[in-house]
Amino acid sequence: MSSLATLLPAATTPTSSGNFFQDNFLTIALVLVLAVMVIFMVRNSRKRKRDAEELQNKFVPGAEVMTQHGIYGTLVSVDEEKNEAIIETTPGTRLRVHRQTVARVIDPVDIDPEKDIVHDEEPASTEAPEFGERVVDETPAATDAEESKPAPAPRTSAASTRSTSSTAKPRKKPAEGDAAE
Repeated sequence: MSSLATLLPAATTPTSSGNFFQDNFLTIALVLVLAVMVIFMVRNSRKRKRDAEELQNKFVPGAEVMTQHGIYGTLVSVDEEKNEAIIETTPGTRLRVHRQTVARVIDPVDIDPEKDIVHDEEPASTEAPEFGERVVDETPAATDAEESKPAPAPRTSAASTRSTSSTAKPRKKPAEGDAAE
């Protein structure tokens, strides 16, 4: 045992600088990070639990719901034992889904009747249109035969576009005396 103590003198005599925070900085930092993570996890868990309770209170037959897949419908019934919900998407179409696929209950939104009214008080402007603005053509409508046929697209072949291209360079024919490489 004495030969082992002579080979590893650092293991037998602890070194201490006397400053606790300087010696254990990494340990203290890891404990602080762990404490912050636990606080955020508990806070997030409480928030999820509160949201689930809120959804459960609104989860009654007749409520407008949306599933996780984006299907909207009206909740017809909920079976607690089978963990199923029946949703009517359109009149006569009922879907049987797992209760947990209902993502949220849609709250009825108060509709402002003044926003839905369209006022035709603004006269048509005679100025030039702004950039990107569509212009309605006020010329007489074309005949029915002209409206039903779309304009044909110009037909071009790959060979004609190659030969008429301004960037294409003509190929040079090798001279008879040149050897093919």
